[in-house]
Amino acid sequence: MLQNTTSEKIQAIHTAQRAFFATHVTLDIDYRLEALRRLREAIIKFEKPLCDALYADLHKSYEEAYLTEISIVLGEIDNFIKHLKGWTAPSHKSTPLKMWPSRSEILTEPLGIALIIAPWNYPMQLLLNPLVGAIGAGCTAILKPSPYTPRVAEVLQSLIAETFAEEYVAVIQGNRDVNAELLRHRYDLIFFTGSPSLARVVMRSAAENLTPVVLELGGKSPVVVDKSADVELAARRVAWGKSLNAGQTCIAPDYLLIHEEVKEHFIEAFKRSILKFHGGDVRSSRHYGRMVTDAAFDRVSSYIGEGVVRCGGTINRAERYIEPTLLDNVKANSGVMTDEIFGPVLPMITIQSLDEAIEFINRREKPLAMYVFAEESEARNLFRLTSSGGGCINDTIMHIANEHLPFGGVGNSGMGRYHGRDSLYAFSHRRSVVISSTKIDLPFRYMPYKLFRFVKRLL
Repeated sequence: MLQNTTSEKIQAIHTAQRAFFATHVTLDIDYRLEALRRLREAIIKFEKPLCDALYADLHKSYEEAYLTEISIVLGEIDNFIKHLKGWTAPSHKSTPLKMWPSRSEILTEPLGIALIIAPWNYPMQLLLNPLVGAIGAGCTAILKPSPYTPRVAEVLQSLIAETFAEEYVAVIQGNRDVNAELLRHRYDLIFFTGSPSLARVVMRSAAENLTPVVLELGGKSPVVVDKSADVELAARRVAWGKSLNAGQTCIAPDYLLIHEEVKEHFIEAFKRSILKFHGGDVRSSRHYGRMVTDAAFDRVSSYIGEGVVRCGGTINRAERYIEPTLLDNVKANSGVMTDEIFGPVLPMITIQSLDEAIEFINRREKPLAMYVFAEESEARNLFRLTSSGGGCINDTIMHIANEHLPFGGVGNSGMGRYHGRDSLYAFSHRRSVVISSTKIDLPFRYMPYKLFRFVKRLL
């Protein structure tokens, strides 16, 4: 059982990291690159314990654990190792004639101590992927795994303790009381992944010290299936995106807006896809996950009664198992349509046109993701007229797999973005600097502003 880290230990780590950052050791790019290489080696070494822990906590198969957690972090590390020196080099900018003879550039410097608070649904990826950005930027980091995946949290603590000194990177364990204690301290950045309600707690705490935050949240990510869609493909990719990690994914399809002409075709194709993925008994599939807690099971399973089950619907509380479920005839103001589901239940709303889908999406909070299955021109227009953190055309989930694309929310689904160079910038200050010549000092910039008519033309 995980033990809460004491307030005294938290204070000691915070003080040690502040002192270590002040030595300027982490400013050295080679130091950061070596730290990233050590992290990569540690992940490879701990691959089996991590995968075993992910199976124990979430019933994730080895294949899913590697694809959705380990490979994503390794890809992020490799991208940083390849590009870090170029990304951190001074960025030279043009200087207007009015400032001649000066030069302009942007320096990328580390913010300082970063606090990274991770959720339970992708407990390895969502803790270590931000850490890559923190290390690459030259920050120190205090990591807080989720207590809801205790076995993964224990393995991550061992991995970090074996790889880094606590004054550089440290793991803090515990429940929300520990979170509250952590948030009493001042950081140079707080990186939080979780729910909008908890994000408000983080923001209130950060406001006390004017600490910048990156908030990676969630929301109700819509899927739109138009009559122009390849319905078989749409059903297969939606079924995959919704059954991945048993729907416990911040960018999982959350509700379906489906054209009435293809609805029945989609339902049958969805059933065939689930059968192909998991066999006739989904419960026995080693590739299908479980709800993380009894409370999560109770909440998600309660949604099944809010509509007509068209696929799935079987549950088993002892195993926290919920079969992938399609719901029809749901009300727009029901819990399944107002709460973020975070489970394998997918409600359907029938539409007659894409204009109706646009209106429906825009009446709600901006989602973290949006997925549109339609002819590309129609899909692009839907993206143009709505807003979301990211998304896919004729696919689900896959935009997170590209380490060259920024990932983040908008509005209620979050603020800030990361992955690749954006991870570096998330943990950095972009410092503008003008270098002025000492050999020439033009007099018209000084009072009493002689030749102002001439100067005015340059402005």
